[in-house]
Amino acid sequence: MIIVKVPGINGLGKTNGCEKAGDAVLKAFEKEIYSNEQGKPIDARLFDFKEISLDNSNIDTANSLIYKNSLEVFGRGQRSVFLGGDHSVSYSIIRAFFNHVRSSESMREPCLIVFDAHPDCMPLSSDKRGRSPTHEEWLRALIEEGFPAENLLLVGVRNSYSEETIFLKKHNIRTISINSLLEDLRDVCDAIMEFSNRKELYVSIDIDVIDPAFAPATGYLEPGGLTSREFLYLIQRINKIKNLRALDIVEINPDKEKNNLTVKLGAKILSELI
Repeated sequence: MIIVKVPGINGLGKTNGCEKAGDAVLKAFEKEIYSNEQGKPIDARLFDFKEISLDNSNIDTANSLIYKNSLEVFGRGQRSVFLGGDHSVSYSIIRAFFNHVRSSESMREPCLIVFDAHPDCMPLSSDKRGRSPTHEEWLRALIEEGFPAENLLLVGVRNSYSEETIFLKKHNIRTISINSLLEDLRDVCDAIMEFSNRKELYVSIDIDVIDPAFAPATGYLEPGGLTSREFLYLIQRINKIKNLRALDIVEINPDKEKNNLTVKLGAKILSELI
C-alpha cells in the first residue's frame, strides 16, 4: 500500500490548517496505533510513502501537480491512500483515477463512494468557471466534467443547500441517509459491496461524516453523524472489497484539535485499511 500526503486546501479560507493533517495523522499512525483491530501490527517500514509538494497560493498549479502525481501513483498498481488536505484535493485525484481506469485494459467502470455530511455540489459561479473548484464544489465539477453519475454513491449527507438537492435529483445520484445506516448497518454494507461489484472502486472520506462528538477537529461541525465505532465497522467491511483501489481521508484540521481525538481517529481508519 502507498500512502500519499496531499496538503492541498481550497476552502475560501475556511479550511486553513487541513494542510497539516497528513503529517499529524502519520505521526499518530506510527507512534500511537500499535495494531489494527484485526491484530495486524503497525510497522511504517512496510509502506511506501509519498508527499505531493504544493503551493496553496497557486491553486490551479497545485491541482495540476495533484493530478500528475496521482496518475503516476495509480500507474504503480498498488492500493493507494491519499491524506488531505481539504475535500478540494479529491477533485484532481479522482480525475486522475477516472482517466487511469478508462485507459486501462480492465474494461471496468470507475466507481466512487463518498462519505460526507454535505454533498459538495454547490454550483460554480460564472466568474469561477475554468478555475479549480473549492471543497464545496468539487463533486459537482467532477460530475459535470464526465464522471458517470450512475457510478456514484453518496453516503451520510445530512445538510444540503437547495441548489445541491436539485442537482442530486437532476442527475439521479444515489444516496444513503444516516437513518438508513443506523437502521441496518450490515445491510447497508452489503448494498455498498453490491453497488461497487465489478467496478474499480475509489472511496472518499470526509471526516465530518462522523459526529463531531467523535471527530471535532474539522471545519463544518454537523451534529447527528455516525459514531466512530459505526464508521470503523463500515471501513472494515469496505476494506474487504477486492476491487477497492484507492481512498482519501480529508478535512481533518489539527489546528482545531484539543485532545488529538480526530487525528488519532484518522490514523485508526488508516490502520484498518492494511
